[in-house]
Amino acid sequence: MIAPPTTALAIVVIVVFGTIAFALLATRRIKMDPQQYIVGGRSFGTIFLWVLLAGEIYTTFTFLGIAGLSYSQGAPAFYILAYGGCAYVIGYFFAPAAWRVGKERGLLTGADFYETCYNSRALGVAVAVLHFVMVVPYVALQLSGLQILLRIAGYGAYNATAAVSIAFIILALFVFSAGLRGTAWASVVKDVFVLGAVVFAGIAIPLRFFGSPAAMFDRIVQAHPHMLTLPLGGAFHGTAWYVSTVLLSAIGFYMGPHTWNATYAARSDGTLRRNAMLLPLYQVFMIFMIFAGFAAALIQPGLKGTAVDQSFLRVVAQYYPSWILGLIAGAGALAALVPASALLLAAAGVITKNVAGDLFGIATSDASRTLLTRVLVLIVALLALGLWLAAQRTVVELLLLYYNGITQFAPGAFAAFLWRRVTALAVAAGIAAGLVVAIPLAAANVNPWGINPGFLALLANVAVLTIVTLKGAALRTAP
Repeated sequence: MIAPPTTALAIVVIVVFGTIAFALLATRRIKMDPQQYIVGGRSFGTIFLWVLLAGEIYTTFTFLGIAGLSYSQGAPAFYILAYGGCAYVIGYFFAPAAWRVGKERGLLTGADFYETCYNSRALGVAVAVLHFVMVVPYVALQLSGLQILLRIAGYGAYNATAAVSIAFIILALFVFSAGLRGTAWASVVKDVFVLGAVVFAGIAIPLRFFGSPAAMFDRIVQAHPHMLTLPLGGAFHGTAWYVSTVLLSAIGFYMGPHTWNATYAARSDGTLRRNAMLLPLYQVFMIFMIFAGFAAALIQPGLKGTAVDQSFLRVVAQYYPSWILGLIAGAGALAALVPASALLLAAAGVITKNVAGDLFGIATSDASRTLLTRVLVLIVALLALGLWLAAQRTVVELLLLYYNGITQFAPGAFAAFLWRRVTALAVAAGIAAGLVVAIPLAAANVNPWGINPGFLALLANVAVLTIVTLKGAALRTAP
């Protein structure tokens, strides 16, 4: 008889490599020039783009972090339901406008947008380098999630280092081969597995242990009544944190380099507007992961630190057959690998295009640019692996660390359409001010007055951008 660790891990391997094979088969006849490799030939229709964007957005954080935050904090996890809806309202207006600029100017990266709109090669290069650096913790987030999944699927029989090494190899080889179109095809399979898994986690587990989700909430009210209410004001994860985190995450939602790539991949601006209307449907499924976290808090209480991200998977491993654990872990592995593939590709793309090509004149032909992008994919993966080994943090902490930094690019992006007097110097000064505030506070996990440090940094960013713009205008008009 096959041992449980072998059964579950075998299913994970079949799910992951089956998805990779499907994606590679779907892209086997596509010539991978930079347009195809980085932005999918700008040809994705509504459904294909919808699947790609959902594949990039709903990551291992959706699969583990939501349940972990619900398990450990309760009501603060509800911010996850709010920020997506707010972000899609912004995206309905911003993404089509950014797409039109990208289409007209032949842009490949988010850094290209800043260089073109503000006529500054230096700003484009700076944004490219920062995008590259900020993607690393987001990829590390996926590695953290994959490590948890593989360890639990192996029932603790395999060590963490081996699991992360497997993650590194899969990430690097898949992205090296597939490009953005391969990521989109993999997202088709990934979404089917992940949506099935989250429905199981949020419905089957409460039904088995409590009779219904409603009965589970009755138990939560009795055992942990504080879990269903936000602390007031500036308390830890209180209302000030909730509002500022929702705003921060919504404003920064479309600022990641991988999201710029997905935006440019659209067939038309109308495609992006339709996607902004369809993507909120995915928010519904996040509710089930909150249910799973609450259920785990009752079934297996007492987890602390990074262990909270394992909460609902531990329930599955202990109370369900190994083949079910294998399917759930396989879905989670796809939730880590598919978004990470887009992240690796985006980070490699900005360095190839904006630093190696535009700044140093290296790899300017289609063939050399594609090859260099593929090589840089391996470098990003190594950096993410190093960060993961150096700083073990929860999935939620890694995600918020990413948003604290990436949202600082939003004022400059929005100002390109809303305030034409803004200069490259003002945008750069605003980004610098935001990062100076955000990075130390986020690294120390400090929330002044209970407010998310990234939101305070965003306010500083806007203030500096405004002051520098007005000062520059005054100097230009002075006699």
